[in-house]
Amino acid sequence: MKYFVFFILFFFHPLPSVHDDFVITDDGETIATVNRTELMMPLLGNAMVNTEKFSQLINELDKHIYLPPTNATLNSNGQIVEEKVGYKLDQKRFHELFYTYFYAQGHAEIEIPKIKLYPKVDSELLANIRTQRIGYYVTYFNMNNKERCHNITLANEAINNYVVFPGETFSFNAVVGKRTKEKGYLPAPVIVRGELTEGIGGGICQVSSTLYNAVDHARLQILQRYSHSKRVPYVPPGRDATVSWYGPDFVFKNQHNQPILIQSKTYGGQIIIQIFSSDAFDHKPKNVPSAPHQLAKEIKDLLP
Repeated sequence: MKYFVFFILFFFHPLPSVHDDFVITDDGETIATVNRTELMMPLLGNAMVNTEKFSQLINELDKHIYLPPTNATLNSNGQIVEEKVGYKLDQKRFHELFYTYFYAQGHAEIEIPKIKLYPKVDSELLANIRTQRIGYYVTYFNMNNKERCHNITLANEAINNYVVFPGETFSFNAVVGKRTKEKGYLPAPVIVRGELTEGIGGGICQVSSTLYNAVDHARLQILQRYSHSKRVPYVPPGRDATVSWYGPDFVFKNQHNQPILIQSKTYGGQIIIQIFSSDAFDHKPKNVPSAPHQLAKEIKDLLP
């Protein structure tokens, strides 16, 4: 039987001086001063990098550098607000620079390397997909119920100016997020198992139902849509889309080869949702029944 012996050679470096610091800069401004001795792990009189502390340094720098990109959007006047590029730490390049300077002698300086993060929606794209309205729907609500009106406004803002690319799906729950007090949602009437009760985020289902009808008008592909257990007055029978964070969701897919833009706003007791796309979109709208202008009198005070 043959035995193979492998010899592993370790190459060590001399210990850096206690005063051998180097600084990390961002656009010329110092954001961290690193003492080599705090990041080293002595071994037999030689210096090795403490990988645990180095990982902590990487995480802290990444938090400091990270800036998410911002999509182009439309302001209240319909003008395009330009996109903004984001940044994240180039960890591979920083790793290379760090080890180069760690074992060097004397003072050193690292200009932190960054990777640009580009937004999905830029001004050019937004300008192209706001040209043709392909879907539209309006529902009405009682502005006297301030809590419900507030919740409707928050949900509207969450979906406003959202772009769904070809082949992508839109999930109402994923886009709007969990409806909590911390996010500003207030208790308002909701329907639970056929009963009217108070719940955080009441009124949200009117936004999802308005969106469903606008999306259906645009003939986009409905993947998930559930009706309430009790009839609601703000849309015709069978035209509602109930949503709940731990329950039903409203999901649709853009099956077309052009992106679509959702524009949603509230105005004078109305939820107005429009779906836009480019001129290249083959527009064949579907007929959907309009929403009632006034709520049913017998439940007007309970479910505004």
